[in-house]
Amino acid sequence: MDNFKAFVVDKTDGNFSAQIKTISLDDLPAGDVVVKVAYSSVNYKDGLASIPNGKIVRAYPFVPGIDLAGTVVSSEDSRFSKGDEVIATSYEIGVSHYGGYSEYARVPGEWVVPLPKDITLREAMIYGTAGFTAALSVHRLEENGLTPEKGKVLVTGATGGVGSIAVAMLAKRGYQVVASTGKESEHEYLRKIGAFEIISREELIGEKVKPLDKQLWAAAVDPVGGKTLSSILSKLDYSGSVAVSGLTGGTDVPATVFPFILRGINLLGIDSVYCPMETRKLLWERMASDLKPAGLLETIQNEVKLEDLPGVLSEILKGKNRGRTIVKL
Repeated sequence: MDNFKAFVVDKTDGNFSAQIKTISLDDLPAGDVVVKVAYSSVNYKDGLASIPNGKIVRAYPFVPGIDLAGTVVSSEDSRFSKGDEVIATSYEIGVSHYGGYSEYARVPGEWVVPLPKDITLREAMIYGTAGFTAALSVHRLEENGLTPEKGKVLVTGATGGVGSIAVAMLAKRGYQVVASTGKESEHEYLRKIGAFEIISREELIGEKVKPLDKQLWAAAVDPVGGKTLSSILSKLDYSGSVAVSGLTGGTDVPATVFPFILRGINLLGIDSVYCPMETRKLLWERMASDLKPAGLLETIQNEVKLEDLPGVLSEILKGKNRGRTIVKL
């Protein structure tokens, strides 16, 4: 444990590097819990952390990876003991605090979640932040009255991490899922993970986004944002809700108040980073039980090694990823 491998990004005198290096426990930031990392995962934010102008990393050198799951090797926090299997995602991990692309990690105890009994470390990282975001989206929609009887549920960016898991979770819960994607080659994949209907991005947005359009969906999970979100708002059923968690489609949302005041719709913001620990633990338990899509976690995952990260991170930035990529440490 004295020396171990990590994927390190660095920027000195204008020169940027991203490579596997040998580091030690002394290089890790302060924290109460030291974890032997079994798996991490690949997220869009990790891709941004791997390039010089990604605006994610706050100080160099740095170890990216916003997710990790593994076994406690030492703890100064009384809630955790050596041998405990744990999950740590979000907060400052992989942004200002060294992340999961390392054989060992040290994190504050208040960021750590005990691994639920009906889920493995590997499955936890197939979920990762993307899966947690999908679970939080479904949870918030159901808190706002969504049931399978209300009608179809749209999922945008359906082949991505959040989208894929949202499709599978909603299908598990008995919803008729309409999956939106720009990738015609992935229709079979989407049907396999539970999509009831598939529409293209062009079909979703149309030639022009109207202030109010035909009511099509009881709810939506939207990790895309931008013009896509504008179109969703205009097409939700009366009192419908959309859970928005991303901005790959842009930060501007050209919309009017009409859907809100004439149809009583709800725009639900999904924040997986600073989600309260009480809710976080509840959702991980749900992800191990009623939200866990039987047999489908393996369908949506691709496993790589630490040495494969440079190429994989480049692919996710180009939007060429499908489902979830996990990193075996």
